[in-house]
Amino acid sequence: MARKQYPLRIDPAIWEAVQRWADDEMRSANSQVEWILRDALKRYGRLPKPKDRDRTE
Repeated sequence: MARKQYPLRIDPAIWEAVQRWADDEMRSANSQVEWILRDALKRYGRLPKPKDRDRTE
């Protein structure tokens, strides 16, 4: 899966909190941001559904 790069402008205090959380979870800050976004999308029913894979039976 190709990843989209996006420059993020964020309040330094927010970034520090994300970095601390990421450290606690043994993730990079980038992975933590992606996890936070994915979790929020899932909670609000906005996460795109995975495409059905072609099955050969």
